[in-house]
Amino acid sequence: MDLTRVLAGPYSTRILADFGAEIIKVQSKKTATGAESNTAPYFCAWNRNKSSITLDLSRLEARELFLKLVKISDVVVENFSPRVMTNWDLNYDRLKEVNAELIMLSMSGMGQTGKWKDFVAFGPTLQSLGGLTYLTSYSQDEPTGLGYAYADLVSGLYGVIAILAALEYRDKTGHGQYIDLSEYEAVCTTLGPTLMDALTNQNEVLPKGNAAGHIPAAPYGCYKCLGEDRWCVIAVFSDEEWNDLCSVMDNPTWAMEDRFSTPTKRKINEAELDTRIEKWTSKQTAEEVAKLLQEAEISSGVVQDAEDLSNDPQLLARDFFVELKHPILGTTTTDKNPIKFRGSKQESLRASPLLGEANHYVFQELLGLSENDIRSYRKKGIIA
Repeated sequence: MDLTRVLAGPYSTRILADFGAEIIKVQSKKTATGAESNTAPYFCAWNRNKSSITLDLSRLEARELFLKLVKISDVVVENFSPRVMTNWDLNYDRLKEVNAELIMLSMSGMGQTGKWKDFVAFGPTLQSLGGLTYLTSYSQDEPTGLGYAYADLVSGLYGVIAILAALEYRDKTGHGQYIDLSEYEAVCTTLGPTLMDALTNQNEVLPKGNAAGHIPAAPYGCYKCLGEDRWCVIAVFSDEEWNDLCSVMDNPTWAMEDRFSTPTKRKINEAELDTRIEKWTSKQTAEEVAKLLQEAEISSGVVQDAEDLSNDPQLLARDFFVELKHPILGTTTTDKNPIKFRGSKQESLRASPLLGEANHYVFQELLGLSENDIRSYRKKGIIA
């Protein structure tokens, strides 16, 4: 049973759905809007392979129907703030009364306890609060951070691992499990070495952007190329590679200067070196730069956008993309799960569901309601 919204929760249940779990997504006409609209690209990306039912859980009779579904379910996943399920009297203590073997995953911003437990948060909020935005910026004065909700993806993956562990525990003991996942804490786990350095050595850890002081390479960075928002990355680790790079660049006179004559000097003068390199890369396409350098056995690659990825020869060779038929949007293209099990055929993928399209199957076939019952619930706004 999937009560999740936006990204963290839907990503967890999408992974489970990809590998054969039957996911029943509980929605409502009241909230299936914006990014949660069933025809929104965002919704479609994270809710494939799922079934959708409509229940207005603010209504007592809807919650009674939900409890009947809980009775025949293995797992319930929700990512509301802690007050929501409690206000509906659908917390774990209530759910396990109808299904003692139930596994419930609650994914909230701050966890189910503590002074901040009722705070609502999104991925970028948690990345900022957890220090990730600061550390992934270019400098102390420009807290740009990540351009997407990385915290939600980390939390979603943790959620899957926790569910699988709880299922194994249930298989061994016969007992269900309640999982309290704090997305804030999930973010903090990605900063392990940084936290240890700060707490143990009392070091001030500063953002470095693309620079990496611990990597003995120069040039080492991301460089602007010809075209709008086109970039490539280059890493030179030895004098031999440096000489090869100079040769590819037609041996410019500045490269012969003493300040660039050794790996150590190139590292010390990295800022000026980057400026010089970018003057060369900016006159060529990223693809041209990467091709020239790779042919010279210098580490280099294009910074690919979504369009590049859709035409990536390696991904195409691995059959990474699949076309899905959506009843309204038509043919859509999506990514497959990157995990392949030997000797096991991955479940065929289905497009994301329309709002309430599984109402008949769930309420009539699974719960045994009659057509009259369903019609009555719809008239009352319970199934809505």
